Amino acid sequence: MQRVRLDRIDQRILADLQDDGRMTNVDLARRAGISAPPCLRRVRALETSGFIKGYHAELDAELLGFREMFFALVGLDSQAQDVLAGFEQAVADWAEVRECHMIRGGGDFLIKVVARDKSHRDALTMKLTSTPHVAKVQTLETIRTSKDQAGVPVRTDDKV
Repeated sequence: MQRVRLDRIDQRILADLQDDGRMTNVDLARRAGISAPPCLRRVRALETSGFIKGYHAELDAELLGFREMFFALVGLDSQAQDVLAGFEQAVADWAEVRECHMIRGGGDFLIKVVARDKSHRDALTMKLTSTPHVAKVQTLETIRTSKDQAGVPVRTDDKV
């Protein structure tokens, strides 16, 4: 993988694409203060080097029938690598599990799950508790979300 050293133009390109992945190359170039051909080369280099992993649409979960979201702290009965990997593989196949993080303190994994309704949420919780090597599950129901921002901060200036 080719390594790219990010300058301010690259940072601006990354920030703008993170905010609007459908932005045209012409608009992106204009915002970055360069012409379209070098902008496209920079985008391709950022993709090739792994800074840009993909492009996604942000969907409305409620409109698609997923009215519930919850987090689950999962404790396993063993921290052997095959047990940890087995759990990760098991939940990777569940469409409702949107994130899975191995964590330190408070459990082994934190997962983010979406459900259609309360009965679906309960069924997913039961499925989770019956997963091999799962010893403990603590679910945390979401009441509301005040911030849900994808991506990471992209530094475009020297200010903190």
